[in-house]
Amino acid sequence: MATVFSKIISGEIPCLKIAEDDSFLAFLDINPIAEGHTLVVPKTEIDYFFDIDDDLLSRMMVFSKSVAEKLKKNVECKRIGISVIGLEVPHAHIHLIPIKTVVDMNFSNPKLQISQDQLRELQLRILKD
Repeated sequence: MATVFSKIISGEIPCLKIAEDDSFLAFLDINPIAEGHTLVVPKTEIDYFFDIDDDLLSRMMVFSKSVAEKLKKNVECKRIGISVIGLEVPHAHIHLIPIKTVVDMNFSNPKLQISQDQLRELQLRILKD
């Protein structure tokens, strides 16, 4: 059965895309823990992050770096944190989270209350870079 991320990749479920190439898709998290919280997923459905072959994993990190640079330019933060948890969706993915302190990466924190219009505005800002 296709994961929610595979359905996003195929266009079956809409997303707020901020970067894409032949192998990866980056889109804004609709339940962010910080403004600009972004998910990076390989287009190939692989459940466990460390099952990704070395070449694809290397390219995924380079792709994530380019996305992080765009985020840093467009969201007020000290750094872009990175997290790989891998339990909530059985499709390997990276969380890129704009942070000011380590506490900003706590997934137990309440999710931001952010409208679709605000997310779209952020998406457009990021896409301009």
